[in-house]
Amino acid sequence: MNTMTLWHISGWEFAALAAAALLVGFSKTAVSGANTVSLAIFAAVLPARASTGVLLPILIVGDVLAVLTYRRHAHWPTLWRLFPAVAAGVVIGTLFLVWADDAVVRTSIGAILLLMAGVTLWRRRKAEADDEPDSVATRSGRVKARSYGVLGGFTTMVANAGGPVMSMYLLSAGFRKLGFLGTSAFFFLIVNVTKVPFSVGLGLIDGHSLLLDAALAAFVVPGALIGKWAVNRINQRLFEQLVIAATIIGGLQLLLR
Repeated sequence: MNTMTLWHISGWEFAALAAAALLVGFSKTAVSGANTVSLAIFAAVLPARASTGVLLPILIVGDVLAVLTYRRHAHWPTLWRLFPAVAAGVVIGTLFLVWADDAVVRTSIGAILLLMAGVTLWRRRKAEADDEPDSVATRSGRVKARSYGVLGGFTTMVANAGGPVMSMYLLSAGFRKLGFLGTSAFFFLIVNVTKVPFSVGLGLIDGHSLLLDAALAAFVVPGALIGKWAVNRINQRLFEQLVIAATIIGGLQLLLR
């Protein structure tokens, strides 16, 4: 990867990346999955593969802010069930990146996001979500956790697009708003930090990309503060609709780009 291309962005392109970084902060503390728009902006401004390496540290900054905000609301039994499957998905995603080009990656992730959104909408038509996420303790719940975990690990490794997949899982498992945000905050902080050595090994993160990250990280903080303010003003139904809409938009833009 020629990271020197990261130095050739214009003022308008930097402004677009800054807006995307602000949206990362907002998505981490308000509407998870909305950062698929950030993914699209980064991939449009920077080379597609390079963009994943630049975006990852920005996401980690947002994850830290989300954990500080919602750390009391995480549901750890769900996290422990997810992590082994996610680890498998990350390994598969790493192997996929060794040979897949940008077009294959975009098409695969876009199709997965739309499939997850469709499955979630179908399930929600059949039954109302439970108040507590106890369905993950059943046999079908464990199978679902493994399936979503592998998909989440795969998509987060190849395109930093695991947010919508896990959003669909947490919604389908019956999480309410704060439990949703607290569980996803810890999940993505742990997973994204784990991805760093893989991204370095693939040449997606280096000194040049980290310098650009340092310039963009400051924009994540106001986005997170706006999200924290907004989440208390969004009711549960609207929250879920926004998450699903962000997933569909992200999937479509990846397929049509």
